[in-house]
Amino acid sequence: MIPMRTSSVFKSRWMALVWAAGVLWFAYSVAGSEPSGGNTAAEQPTDVTGATISDEDAKKFVEVVNGL
Repeated sequence: MIPMRTSSVFKSRWMALVWAAGVLWFAYSVAGSEPSGGNTAAEQPTDVTGATISDEDAKKFVEVVNGL
């Protein structure tokens, strides 16, 4: 997984810092700092079928859950 032995990486502080910077760079490139979608506006929530959920549907759901 690491291109060199881990015992040789940590013999030098500078090599350890370079290794740590590489790990951080990899994590940043994988996770990213911003969403990958171009549209940052809030989207309407949908149900399993893909239909949008109205405010009335949400209120009915809260009433049913509170009635349990």
